[in-house]
Amino acid sequence: MNRDDKAALVSQLNDSFGRAKLSVVADYCGLKVSELQQIRIELKGCDSEIRVAKNTLLKRAADGTGTAVLADDFTGTTAVITSYSDPVGPAKVLTQFAGGHEKFVIRSAALEGEKIGVDRLEALAKLPSREVLLGQLLSTWNNVPTGLVRVLSGVPRTFVYGLQALKDQKEQEGK
Repeated sequence: MNRDDKAALVSQLNDSFGRAKLSVVADYCGLKVSELQQIRIELKGCDSEIRVAKNTLLKRAADGTGTAVLADDFTGTTAVITSYSDPVGPAKVLTQFAGGHEKFVIRSAALEGEKIGVDRLEALAKLPSREVLLGQLLSTWNNVPTGLVRVLSGVPRTFVYGLQALKDQKEQEGK
């Protein structure tokens, strides 16, 4: 790889790191190419990507981005996973993959420029996805007006029932 290729790669990585909401550093030593392809495909489905590059290039690319907090973890065989939208999906994919592959080890992560530990990444993975959370929120919002209508309609309903009972009572007395 010549100097121009390295500069182009650093520029691409810097752009990726700058747009990333979630960045994860992992060790992939010992994984088969087919296993890397598998995780690459799974990550692509949740607007994320996995990149492998030399650590010095990764450090240069991370400068001035939210991923810079992970620069100390760029050692050994390093793969960097970047997510550009919802961080929950990639966190789920990575923790599931790491659970099934002992050779894939998550070192650290950064969520919007703040370094988080592996335990917080696993906690993030346990959250429902953005779509599920939005559905739950809409369901809650939908239930509030429905409950209000039921409460407000209860007063006139009981009044009408009372009038009907009074009418029935008067009819009984009149017979």
